[in-house]
Amino acid sequence: MTPGPRPPLSSSASSPGPMTRPPPPGSAPQDPNSPHMQNALRRPSTTSGPPTMPSSPLMQRPPLPNGPPSSGSQSHPSPLQRPPPVGGVQRVSSPMMRPNMSLPGSPGMPRPYQSPQIQSRPPPFMGQGQQGSAPGSQPAAPMGYNAGPPNGGPTGYAQHPSQPTTPRMQHQTQQPPGFQSPMNQQQQHQQHQQQQQQTPQFAPQQLMQPPMQGQDPAASGMVVGPPTPTPQMGGAQKPKRVYPTGMNSFQEPTSSYDTGFQPAAAQGVPPPQFGAADPSMQAPGQGLFVPGEKQAPTFGHPVPAYQQGLQPLAGQPLQPGVNQLAGQMGGMNLNAGYAGQGPSLSTVALMGTAPKIFDLEAPPPTINLPANASITQSPHANCDPSYKRSTLNAVPATSQLLTKSRLPFGLVITPYRSIKEGDEPVPVVSDSVIARCRRCRTYINPFVKFVEGGQRWKCNMCYTLNEVPSSFDYDSQTQQPVDRWQRKELNHAVVEYIAPTEYMVRPPQPLVYMFVIDVSYPAIQCGMVATAATTILESLDRIPNDDGRTKIGIITAASGEPQMLVVSDLEEPFLPQPDDLLCNLSECRSTLDILLNRLNDMFKDTQNVGNALGPALQSAYKLISPVGGKILCLQASLPNIETGALKVREDPKLLGTSKESTLLQSASSFYKTFAVDCSKSQVCVDMFLFGSQYSDVATLSCLPRFTGGSTFFYPAFTAAKSEDALKFAHELAEFMSQRIALEAVMRVRASKGLRMSAFYGNFFVRSTDLLSLPNVPRDQSYSIEISFDDNLTIPTVCFQTALLHTSSSGERRIRVLTLALPVTNSLSDLYMSADQVAITTLLACKAVERGMNSKLDDARDALTNKCVDILGVYKTHMTAASNGATPNLQICDNLKLMPLLTLGMLKHVALRGGSQIPSDLRSYAMHLFSTLPSQCLIPYIHPRFYALHNMPEHCGTIGTDGIQMPQPMNLSSERLERAGLFMLEDSQNIFLWVGREAVPALCNDLFGVPNYESIRGGKTTLPTLETDFNQRINLIIGKTREMRRTPYYPQLYVIKEDGDAALRLWFLSHLVEDRAEPIMSYYQYLGHLKDRVNNGSF
Repeated sequence: MTPGPRPPLSSSASSPGPMTRPPPPGSAPQDPNSPHMQNALRRPSTTSGPPTMPSSPLMQRPPLPNGPPSSGSQSHPSPLQRPPPVGGVQRVSSPMMRPNMSLPGSPGMPRPYQSPQIQSRPPPFMGQGQQGSAPGSQPAAPMGYNAGPPNGGPTGYAQHPSQPTTPRMQHQTQQPPGFQSPMNQQQQHQQHQQQQQQTPQFAPQQLMQPPMQGQDPAASGMVVGPPTPTPQMGGAQKPKRVYPTGMNSFQEPTSSYDTGFQPAAAQGVPPPQFGAADPSMQAPGQGLFVPGEKQAPTFGHPVPAYQQGLQPLAGQPLQPGVNQLAGQMGGMNLNAGYAGQGPSLSTVALMGTAPKIFDLEAPPPTINLPANASITQSPHANCDPSYKRSTLNAVPATSQLLTKSRLPFGLVITPYRSIKEGDEPVPVVSDSVIARCRRCRTYINPFVKFVEGGQRWKCNMCYTLNEVPSSFDYDSQTQQPVDRWQRKELNHAVVEYIAPTEYMVRPPQPLVYMFVIDVSYPAIQCGMVATAATTILESLDRIPNDDGRTKIGIITAASGEPQMLVVSDLEEPFLPQPDDLLCNLSECRSTLDILLNRLNDMFKDTQNVGNALGPALQSAYKLISPVGGKILCLQASLPNIETGALKVREDPKLLGTSKESTLLQSASSFYKTFAVDCSKSQVCVDMFLFGSQYSDVATLSCLPRFTGGSTFFYPAFTAAKSEDALKFAHELAEFMSQRIALEAVMRVRASKGLRMSAFYGNFFVRSTDLLSLPNVPRDQSYSIEISFDDNLTIPTVCFQTALLHTSSSGERRIRVLTLALPVTNSLSDLYMSADQVAITTLLACKAVERGMNSKLDDARDALTNKCVDILGVYKTHMTAASNGATPNLQICDNLKLMPLLTLGMLKHVALRGGSQIPSDLRSYAMHLFSTLPSQCLIPYIHPRFYALHNMPEHCGTIGTDGIQMPQPMNLSSERLERAGLFMLEDSQNIFLWVGREAVPALCNDLFGVPNYESIRGGKTTLPTLETDFNQRINLIIGKTREMRRTPYYPQLYVIKEDGDAALRLWFLSHLVEDRAEPIMSYYQYLGHLKDRVNNGSF
């Protein structure tokens, strides 16, 4: 298609264009939208001259001032052109589109002297406003553990004199006196979502034009298309580092979901602006030249002295990031073939740029339900993702579409999530009016429909009509009519009912704790018995005992004094005294205090190395099976007597081979059989394992796996180390004080055509879809895979989880979680709605199941194959390069971290290959993979990494949102500095990395020692000093231990750069983006995925 002829030059602005005819005098203005005018615009002119096609604004030449308009213009020419508004650019619709009313006074044509391509192109390296620094420039160093103050004075912490000045990044500046608190992550994500939702749909034949400033794109009839990110055009020389432009050049890759801090500048230095690295995220007009404002230095202009020092690598030109380049080339519309199916579908390139780890904290994709899907407008009508989230927030209409997409389809459920400060409590319906479908037994929820004047309601699962209960609109307590639209079950997706007697087969059970404590010689020597007795004694007041029915019992696996009841027959254990072995916590408190105070002294001189765990478990089961309850096993040695005896089977020759999976399976059938019996009697078993040697975690963790319990593992435990004793005491106390659910059953219902096909977690499957849970611990997660029975012909599907349980206060309750999702026939909608966090959680559970039942190699291959399938299908069906090899990997924005999370699982202790990982550590990591909620599993797979020596001044202080955390960094060793201090945490451990050239001032302020050589590495407790830096670091560590919903207490390790080699390797193994034999680095893994995608067929 060639551009039209150039308009003739003329000084008159009122002469018509070469393809327009002036209307006769006195005639009414013609409607440009009429068919006659549309045909006139499309047909070539019949006047003299060669036939031409009407030119669109994208093909016009820039009009001259006061000259005639181009043939494609729809507005009458004006003698004088109005100058463009500051900060915005006006646009005009294409002749092939329906034009709209122009703004008053606007000429309705492109900006003078600029083509629309130039107008829509953002200037390179511009941030929000015009106060940003030029690329390659260095902002002023902050006050902290860096190179000193900006003016070179003695204030602050100078770098080691033997080292050259370290180039400073933009985030290493201080706040000016007028610093304004930045937006938090939720506010930034809401702003990002609003910008995406304002982007209307566009068709392939439509041209992409940004709207005018202040004008709604949908209302103006103009079309805005998401830019197609493209690979970064590199320089002539290959970089030696993995992040040539992100790390060693002008700026860090930013994200819409950063932690919200904004650094400050030194005196006299304008603060750098954050959050505008991606032009597609900017408001219209930002980043353009504004007359009268001071502009940032650009290429070819001298850079101020305070901005010099941050230069590119040798031989590499300074160039914009991938996102900026993608924004400039967004008009090419490489995705036009599929863009009309989803306005928010945005394709990003994976290779050539560091992953944006900020998005790991982002909420899942928005659930776009049809209008009026809910009968109320409550913001809580759909389930919160912390309770239940789906891997796909748009359900495919057919099983063929799901198979074509290669995306996993399942649910991640945390039904008994803990309530933190600021969380809404679960609403409780206390009037015993429970409306359920008479056919499928679905509970009434916000997505049902009332018919026949409100007398009946239609089930949203099976569409059966049901009678509304007569007391549904009546409050039995106040004896007054109530508004049904205010009922909690119609306004909240998460609700609890107080169950009537028909939901009980027996009275609600009391809370029962039966402790089975190993008192063998290893348990006494390591200090486990003394620590456990002291912790239980101090936690008795924290155990839930609202109704005064809580009972406590203690069983030891060895002989004792005459006051104790001894079971001598270990082959057929019996109860020596059938009654009164469980003492009431309120009535026998003094007796419990005496026993727990003397427990350690009773066995302090024992030399018995035997551990009769099996008989002790059988005795405990016979004791509490008529009532139900919890058995807490505290074991410091391997069971070696009679029933349930185990042998040391750790064979180093099997580690890293195909037979390693046999070490991850149970070695004795007794424990699995015993767990099934416990599940039938509503008895839960929890394991606390203390292993100075082999503990066979794989076998003993079978008990919690099938009874809904939990496993805690303390390798090389010794109470002589206060850090070990503190971790165990904290976790045991928190675990005992939790308000849990007792004697529970859980069922997940789905709309007709869907069914639950596989379950992952700690439970026992009683029937095809009924899960038996003797206990439901706080914050334990369950994953469920979904399959199709039939195609879907409905616009919305629902998943409802019902948990019938007894609360810790003795009430029988039903917790209902309802999640509604739209149905789609579009492949792009599926990819646009995919939740990478939920997908990772489900794939982690599937990999653990595969690794235990088959081989670890099969589990690792399955993860990589799934990642290749997702990338290959997206390349084939969702990008322009559907056939042939491509130089880059592309995926939708909401799945861009899937390869990184997959690599994190491959490098994790649970699945990593090699012969250096003990089977106990691997089995425990697999247990955490299967039970951790998504909030804790993601940092367990991809740890958080912070730089503390140069963090902004507000980090580590208490703000409006609590303690302010630093900005996380990518997991790469290139972030480490020899004079730096770094923190890495994975929700189970916290590491402090201290560089070998840390300045003495840092060592003194943080550790209270004069120099680096005096720092003690290893497991430690950070001292509490009066210095500001020490208090800030302690606050950051404290928040890290408390901000997640688990009872786990991360321990602190200090890693010196030239310290213990084992600790150094342990720390470096968490840096996922680095190469660690035999696993590839992140960029090598992307190259491997790209080769497989290009060579495969999807």
